[in-house]
Amino acid sequence: MINFEEELKKFQPSLEVEEVEEAVYNHDLTDMTDLLQAMFKEDRNTGV
Repeated sequence: MINFEEELKKFQPSLEVEEVEEAVYNHDLTDMTDLLQAMFKEDRNTGV
């Protein structure tokens, strides 16, 4: 039977995952919330 506690102790994340995580956190990425805020701001400025 697999001892999950022992397996979790051995686990080491992939370097590729860590690199991707760092790249995502270090870049200012536009998401859906940013797009909606820009649209609402534009609507308020144009009076629509």
